[in-house]
Amino acid sequence: MRITDLITGLSALLWAAAIGLVVLITVQAARGQKMKNIRTIVITILAAALVVTTLSAGLVFVEPHERGVVISAIAPNGYRETALQPGLKWIVPFVERVERYPISRQTYTMSIAQFEGDLQGDDSITARTADGQEIFVDASVVYQINPDKVVDVHIFWQNRYSTDLVRAHARGIIRDGVSQFNVEQVVTDKRFELISYINQELGIKFEENGLTLVDFVLRNITFSPEYAASVEQKQIAEQEVKQAAFVVEQKKEEAQQVIETARGDAEAAVISARARAESRLIEAQAEADALKLIQEALANNPELLTYQYISKIAPNISAMLLPSESPFIFQIPETAP
Repeated sequence: MRITDLITGLSALLWAAAIGLVVLITVQAARGQKMKNIRTIVITILAAALVVTTLSAGLVFVEPHERGVVISAIAPNGYRETALQPGLKWIVPFVERVERYPISRQTYTMSIAQFEGDLQGDDSITARTADGQEIFVDASVVYQINPDKVVDVHIFWQNRYSTDLVRAHARGIIRDGVSQFNVEQVVTDKRFELISYINQELGIKFEENGLTLVDFVLRNITFSPEYAASVEQKQIAEQEVKQAAFVVEQKKEEAQQVIETARGDAEAAVISARARAESRLIEAQAEADALKLIQEALANNPELLTYQYISKIAPNISAMLLPSESPFIFQIPETAP
């Protein structure tokens, strides 16, 4: 609890005690009873209440996140030129008062959602792009009062700075920024350029009026129902085109696979035929070589043919070969055992 609150409480207690004593004196006087030294007690309590009340009216405690603007009936301009800094301060009782202003960061949100913004209902910014499309922007402005310009803020804006300064200028600058880009640029490659423009212009406007822009947050961009429907149709068409292209590419790959398979089969058939041909050539060469060898053997040994002829005769046939060069073969007559 702050000391100023204690003093204020004590002041209220003393005034209550003084009033209570006055009532008691009145009641006792109506009954014809007198109280000794009651007047002294009442005067003492009233004096203490007056002193404490004066002290309570003169002492002001300024929080670390605040600055105090002193409104003075004795100052030439009706206010002190310098704001009160944090801590326990003294002002002239009953002729001066303090208006407190926060210097901590504050956020003002404008949203299309029902309960998200500072104002209930749809508080989004309606803006029109360079190509005539209507869009709805959700945004938040993070700002703070410049501690050195608190007095100026009070003089020009009082407690209306959030609505009359932050809200009004933010909405106007956002509309100016959106009007410089086409609708597709706003949501794609020019989005950061738009945010940079708004930051720059809003920062200048705030600086001129005693505020400091901390950050600008572009929360969301919503299209009109007509444009959203056209975008959806366009996306569907593009998706269908991509699907058709995918199917064509797939068919090409399948055809290429068939071609490669056929080519592989043809190459395999060629290789197989070539192998068979080479096999036949090798076999024919072997037969030719064998015949050549046989021919050479017969040429050198003519009797070899006769020998082979005799060897081929069935073993159950008994035959006799005459010693002459006659090719006749006679069967040997059977003899009795």
